[in-house]
Amino acid sequence: MAKRFSVILLSEDGTQLKHLHVRKGLFSCGVGFAVVALGLLGFFAYNYFTATIDRAELFRLRAENSEQRQNLQRLVVDLNELHADLDNLATTEARVRQLASLDAEPEGLPVAVGGLPDADQVESVSDIQRQINKLQIEIELRRQSQEDARNLLNDEVSLSRATPEGWPAKGWLTSYFGKRKSPFTGRMAMHEGLDIAANVGTPVFATADGVVARVAYTPGYGKILVIDHGYGYQTIFGHNSKILVKAGQRIKRGEKVSLVGNTGRSTGPHLHYELRLNGIPIDPRQTL
Repeated sequence: MAKRFSVILLSEDGTQLKHLHVRKGLFSCGVGFAVVALGLLGFFAYNYFTATIDRAELFRLRAENSEQRQNLQRLVVDLNELHADLDNLATTEARVRQLASLDAEPEGLPVAVGGLPDADQVESVSDIQRQINKLQIEIELRRQSQEDARNLLNDEVSLSRATPEGWPAKGWLTSYFGKRKSPFTGRMAMHEGLDIAANVGTPVFATADGVVARVAYTPGYGKILVIDHGYGYQTIFGHNSKILVKAGQRIKRGEKVSLVGNTGRSTGPHLHYELRLNGIPIDPRQTL
């Protein structure tokens, strides 16, 4: 096997010819060096392009991560606001229930707990979103419960205003509720109200909110006024000298409605005052 290699060099115009003799070992080293150089060049080129791609991917992931963190921060703020809303609803409902004399806390309602969640407890945006959805449902339940409590409170207030109480006129009692001897027949008869003696023209006041149900004149009661208060309550004012309101008119407790008189079947100036519940006369002294 040859120990040397010949390399022929020809000039461009073809007039000159040169021979180079290269030892086999040197040629092999040159070829090996060229292979190594090409390998290194390929390795560095590969690393360069890979690093470029990785850098672009890193920038993209950083941008996504920044956007996700911003979304997460916004959701966490929304979550905290919902916690605050739930806490405010619970506080307001507690006051309403106290005013309405209801149970302090109905069963099955969510407990209001405020505050931002810890960072290590937040798994993802979807985790926060699930918490927000849950809180929105709990807030709706709280609002419905508060509305029910307000309705009950309104009923309590309406019932309180519709329940007759206090004196309808200034004077003195001359006849009580119950059985008595009739001043006209001398026989025992049921007296379904109170007789309050007073001077003619003494103001008569409504004892509860209501609507004027009847203004009329009857032989027994004389000029009579009937006020319907709702919830089954009615008040009757008899023997008036003058009625100051009209049928269908809305009346407030303490409003002047008539004047004491001596009309109808009467032995002297006084107000006959009756209180009825579901049509049944009851003793007005229970409300004085």
